[in-house]
Amino acid sequence: MKVLLQYEYPPAPGGLATQGDLLYRGLRELGVDVHPVHLSSSQEKEWYYRWFVPDVVVGVGYWGYTPQLVLHPQKFGIKAVPWMVADGYIADYQDVLNSLPLLLVTSNWVKQVYKRDGIRSDNMEVLPVGCDTDAFIPRDKNDPNVRAVRESLGIASDTILIATIGGDAASKGAQEVMQALSLIRGKVPSWKYVCKVWEQARTRQQNEQDMQLAAQLGIEQNIVYTSGRFSRNFMPYLLAACDIYAAPSRLEGFGMPQIEAGACAKPVIGIKAMAMLDTLVHGKTAFLASVAQEIRLHEAIITRENEPTPQRRVVFRSPRIADYRASVHDIADYLLRLMTDTKLRERMGMAARERAVQFYDYRVVARRFVDIIQQRLGIE
Repeated sequence: MKVLLQYEYPPAPGGLATQGDLLYRGLRELGVDVHPVHLSSSQEKEWYYRWFVPDVVVGVGYWGYTPQLVLHPQKFGIKAVPWMVADGYIADYQDVLNSLPLLLVTSNWVKQVYKRDGIRSDNMEVLPVGCDTDAFIPRDKNDPNVRAVRESLGIASDTILIATIGGDAASKGAQEVMQALSLIRGKVPSWKYVCKVWEQARTRQQNEQDMQLAAQLGIEQNIVYTSGRFSRNFMPYLLAACDIYAAPSRLEGFGMPQIEAGACAKPVIGIKAMAMLDTLVHGKTAFLASVAQEIRLHEAIITRENEPTPQRRVVFRSPRIADYRASVHDIADYLLRLMTDTKLRERMGMAARERAVQFYDYRVVARRFVDIIQQRLGIE
């Protein structure tokens, strides 16, 4: 089997790049003849098509990357298999995606979204995102690297650290977590809430709004925002330094940090919706807050580059769910239970570690990928 793998290569520490790079590592360790290439490097991709002649070109992204992931290799007669996430609504390229013999998606929720928006389901297979369970492992709080993380954040060793990681914090449910924390003040031990976000203009504006909320709630002294492009070398220690990982996300096609936190033996607070119904087990590896609100869209603007009419408006026959809001009261209840019961945190954390290793280790995912390609496409 010869595989050309398209993603953001060389990989930055973002989600899609990490998703692709872990599959590359897993396939290489299995002995698959695989090469990585940046999805936008048209000439380099053509170079691989001509001398490597891959059996299949696999691309990581979402439906908007269809020209790079599917149309480009098809132009050269190469079989394309995209591995896609969803952003709430599949706005275009239904005809192209429906013509494929195989479409990989990251969760059953993503599969449902694609099916809802006109993609046939018989060509879809769920392939979860991998996790490096050799790097994301349980670590003692006295580990010098873990202790250094807390020291750099100004958080004492006996303070409960709740963490959220994302491009921005609000999309991961941070505002709901803040509201929940404000409800249990005085009922829990000393705590800090750390939000690690990606450095960008949009995020800075969102951070300001989040901190305004924290001030209104009277908990701003307990909130720590840290931004920047942290490498994958640092992230295992940041997660190891926390006691609880809280991300009841508003939109989540997989939830890689939730799995990585679990691999570090940390209990997770999520939302009872989307991909977290696949990846987290309520009451065992995580607590899933109920859905309090569904945000629905009645219309959307579709943009396609290099077209005579680059934008068109689409009005839905029935409103589409764009994102969710978790129950603040459920989050408060679950935080209260976890913050006051060390044994519960340890028990749920170890169950999360076991599940991460069993189902989401990057080598397990790579083996699943090979099996799918062999069974669905007959490529050996």
